Amino acid sequence: MKIAVLGTGMVGRTISGALAGLGHDVVMGTRDPQATLARTEPDMMGTAPFAQWHAANTGIALAAFADAAAGAELVVNATNGGGSLAALAAAGTGNLAGKVIMDIANPLDFSQGMPPSLNPVNTDSLGEQIQQAFPEAKVVKTLNTMTASVMVDPARVAGGDHSVFVSGDDAEAKAAVTELLKGFGHRDVIDLGDITSARGAEMILPIWLRLWGALGTGEFNFKIAR
Repeated sequence: MKIAVLGTGMVGRTISGALAGLGHDVVMGTRDPQATLARTEPDMMGTAPFAQWHAANTGIALAAFADAAAGAELVVNATNGGGSLAALAAAGTGNLAGKVIMDIANPLDFSQGMPPSLNPVNTDSLGEQIQQAFPEAKVVKTLNTMTASVMVDPARVAGGDHSVFVSGDDAEAKAAVTELLKGFGHRDVIDLGDITSARGAEMILPIWLRLWGALGTGEFNFKIAR
């Protein structure tokens, strides 16, 4: 598939590299490609400058949000949750119409310090807000409940014996995303229902963050035992 990954942080890089490794044609989207390539300092999470990563991944193109989305069959939202709506707006409503948006972002609010809270939460979700803002797109929430390395290599945790969720209004879009998840190695894909069920998936983040602190690693995941 032709896939646009919006976001050049650690999550975007990890997803892009894995998709390219599976044979997909991947373009990464950013607000200003030249500015992204020109950065020389680590980001707020300590991630190395993008140019260093890109030098080792030259087969993955970098483009402005709109250019990346225009040529894509599927768009991955790997942007910071607080800026996701603006990034998708920059990608262009017309460029997103009719396409699957695989939303893996979380609406983390750092305004009160650490650990972050969620905004929106409980009666709304980032997944729903994206679907409302781009009604002609097909939004599928997934992968937001685990760290980037586990997203693309579930075998890193318990041999891959854990769960991943999908939420969305369009059955065919969820099926397409499920195929991508299986390509990464996920075996237990649970369909939570329509896009409103993204509220539950996003609200896993508070306990995920506490577990990260308690365990000292983000390489864990949840298993839904039947």
